[in-house]
Amino acid sequence: MNSFIVMQGETYQEERNAEVLWSPRVDKSGMIPHSWKRMQELKKGDIVFHYVKGFLVAISHVREDCKHGTKPKSTDEQQDSTEEAFIARAVYRELDNPLSIKAFFSDIEPLLPVKYAAFQEDASGNSGYLYPCNEELAMKFLELISALNIFTLEVEQLELSMEVIKKTEHDPLISLIAEAELQIKMKMRRGKEQFRESLLPLWNGECPLCGIGIDAVLKATHAKPWKDSSAEERLDAFNGILLCANHAALYSAGFIAFTGGGSLRISSQIPEEHYPTYQLKRGIKIPVSPEHALYLRWHKRIVFVELPKVKLLVNQQ
Repeated sequence: MNSFIVMQGETYQEERNAEVLWSPRVDKSGMIPHSWKRMQELKKGDIVFHYVKGFLVAISHVREDCKHGTKPKSTDEQQDSTEEAFIARAVYRELDNPLSIKAFFSDIEPLLPVKYAAFQEDASGNSGYLYPCNEELAMKFLELISALNIFTLEVEQLELSMEVIKKTEHDPLISLIAEAELQIKMKMRRGKEQFRESLLPLWNGECPLCGIGIDAVLKATHAKPWKDSSAEERLDAFNGILLCANHAALYSAGFIAFTGGGSLRISSQIPEEHYPTYQLKRGIKIPVSPEHALYLRWHKRIVFVELPKVKLLVNQQ
């Protein structure tokens, strides 16, 4: 099961009434924009979050794989359209309380991918139609939607209103959220377990920076983070380093990085006098394979934290 974000705007009600997701197959230039082409990835069982004018207003469950067809007939069209389209059937579950992206953007932004993010830095939606939604972001959406829409019953209410209990138990939105959370958690757990197992032999079961070999404190740490990786990259053993918990935290936060050849780089935000505290030392080089290089360079370029360069002002008088 995969998750997506669909940007619908004015087309939401029409698509919701028809219980479909659809986009044209090609634009006026004959090209297929990435947000239309992604429709072909929709499979039966996938989850889609529906974005309209600043809010997530519904969750849908895709009930059959995306197919090629023609544009669905709208209520104001006298004849069927012959425009070629990507079409996927879906069951919509509308939210009583839509989720404001702007109100919760501080929780959402860290989980957005660098490439193909559905939202801009000001929390507004990007143009386009269908965007990927990684598992971590999907779980955050489900958490926030649950907090806004699932009524938590007090003890007295449990005693006084069995009808409320029955309604809650059979609410299709609650069922959809519960099923989606379970499937996403299982997918992430299996993926991360598989990833960790593949890293252990590459690093001889120990942190290459400090030598700690206690299994319980070793972390399989992605170079290209989960949110930015494809399904294949997330499980690629060369997209990661086995590090102790402390060094894993520094690496994930971007305070240390490695060159494609394995040389350690330390952020200028860590004062040199603190290096011994963090068990860091200039000139350290960890053993890496050529296959590591692409991922290590991505991390160094995108995740690694450096202080902004100070522009020197020259008096030209």
